[in-house]
Amino acid sequence: MSAVPLIAAAVFARVEFFASPRPCIAVGSDSLQIATLPFHADLHVAFTDDPALATVRVALSDDPASADFAVIDDADGTEDGSCQATQGTQFIAISAQPTAKAPVIYLSRDGGRADYRIFVRSRRMTDREAAALVVGAHRKPPQLALNAS
Repeated sequence: MSAVPLIAAAVFARVEFFASPRPCIAVGSDSLQIATLPFHADLHVAFTDDPALATVRVALSDDPASADFAVIDDADGTEDGSCQATQGTQFIAISAQPTAKAPVIYLSRDGGRADYRIFVRSRRMTDREAAALVVGAHRKPPQLALNAS
């Protein structure tokens, strides 16, 4: 028996051998998760240091109350399993270079013009991963309705 069909099935089923907890956020009954492999991603995002090249601006907030999205996971009793991968999980990859269709994120501490404000205090998620997930949540492709006819 060959391992090739099993590996191929795992890739197509979005199952990872040796899976480690990946940064993710719950969106309704589904979730968005940082992809471990770029070809495994449903959406790619890139980052830029030049605000003129950005398609999305994300500001880092110093206060969770002023943020649109906050990640705080250093407290005791974090909810394990609150972000489980499902059939509807969307995977997001952070690309080194922007592509024509990928959102390009300008991440700054400047409180100026921003599409989203995030607060991140996490041992599991970086500022960039949180920004990618927030942008991905708002750029999630619409679900196609099943045609009953």
